[in-house]
Amino acid sequence: MILSISGLHGTGKSTIAKLIAEALGIKYYSTGQAFRDLAIEMDMTLEEFTKYVEDHPEIDNALDDKVVEVAKEGNVIIDSQLSGHLLKGIADLRIHLTCPLETRVKRIASRDERPFEESMKETILRETSELERFKLLYNIDLSNFTNIKEIHDIILGTEGLTIEQVLQNLLQIIKDKNLKKS
Repeated sequence: MILSISGLHGTGKSTIAKLIAEALGIKYYSTGQAFRDLAIEMDMTLEEFTKYVEDHPEIDNALDDKVVEVAKEGNVIIDSQLSGHLLKGIADLRIHLTCPLETRVKRIASRDERPFEESMKETILRETSELERFKLLYNIDLSNFTNIKEIHDIILGTEGLTIEQVLQNLLQIIKDKNLKKS
């Protein structure tokens, strides 16, 4: 079983992916966590590293190659903004979560225990950078909702839903699709 879960920052993809992995007894892999780990290794803030990566496309390429490599091992849920695109033809189910910007930033600020304004600034910077990088590197436009609908099997809005509701909705879809570990 190979699952992908994508969405912008703060949609709940990491939280939900970890819970799905636990519920199904499969591995969990996060490109976002790998990105944050690299920022720490390079002794940079997330904002500094985001700007650095703009001039070093090999970092995005390596992170995205790792997504495909991990997916091919099977029995995994991949948490990555590009996972639906990168795993087209590989993933058994491609999920995309959505949520309005303000709600996403409130979640991020709460999670990171940082001021809302600071989290808003960082989120907009990261998403603007990623949007431009992904268009340039892969010709993928994450702001094109028509394309997102074409790529993903499931699109689920998370605003107004509890984590448990999102989890149960997705576990039911996985069960209905009769997906099994390989």
